[in-house]
Amino acid sequence: MPLGTLDGTPPSFFRQGPSALSKFVIFSALALFLMAMDARLGLAKPLRTGLSIVLYPVQWLAMRPILLIRGGSDYIESLGAAQSKENALRRQLELLAQRANQLDSMVLENTRLRKLLVLRDRLSTSAQAAQVLYDAADPYTRRVIIDQGAVAGILAGSPVVDETGVLGQVTRVYPAVSEVTLITDREQAIPVLNTRTGARGVAFGDPALRSNALELRFMSTNADVLPGDILSTSGVDGVYPPGLPVARIEKVERRVDSAFAKIACTPLALVSGVGHVLVLKPISGQLAPRPAPDAVAKKEPKK
Repeated sequence: MPLGTLDGTPPSFFRQGPSALSKFVIFSALALFLMAMDARLGLAKPLRTGLSIVLYPVQWLAMRPILLIRGGSDYIESLGAAQSKENALRRQLELLAQRANQLDSMVLENTRLRKLLVLRDRLSTSAQAAQVLYDAADPYTRRVIIDQGAVAGILAGSPVVDETGVLGQVTRVYPAVSEVTLITDREQAIPVLNTRTGARGVAFGDPALRSNALELRFMSTNADVLPGDILSTSGVDGVYPPGLPVARIEKVERRVDSAFAKIACTPLALVSGVGHVLVLKPISGQLAPRPAPDAVAKKEPKK
């Protein structure tokens, strides 16, 4: 083929058109012109509004994973903070409940101590305050240990009372502590007086070892004894001062086969939970001595 017939122009694939520099200059000038017109006349505002409406679903879908992750982290943080706050509030509630219980016990103890002070002022004999430390280890007895002993001047046989009545009697004295046998002990007996009728009797600890129980023995079946009668100390034993409350009669059983009535009593003193007591001096030291027998015996006449 002759060379004159060939087209000397490059193919369309290799055509470059305007140079890159000229394109840059033209488009930069166009961009500057559009920015100036938009700033002056707001030409691109409708376009931006339309694009924001069209692109909002895409933006919403693109933000969902980020919002879910952010919401999950916020939920976990808020849940941890709520649990921490709940634990702190629970601890505070337990502390307040403990303080409330302590306050109730302190109010009760203060009330009992005030009653003891009033009782000590009304007693004719000297009294010494003591605190109950613990119960005796023997389960078959009703005894407690107080924090006053021989060093404090406690004597064996001294009556022990609380703010409501007779509690027991000191049976053993040690240098620093003393043992008190309660009136509900089965080996303990106390002379009593029915405040309604004036009849005397003897109250014994319940032999069946039932807690907080006394038994008024040797009362005839026709004796004037009724439930609700109050028993107080008679003072004839030379140990307990007269007039101290002892017990309340709860039940009276009059049996045909027995000459004595079965009378159950409840002690007025708090024998099962007392905390502070008064130890009284035995009234035996205040009684007049018994008259001595004649020193010289009468001599028989000689036969």
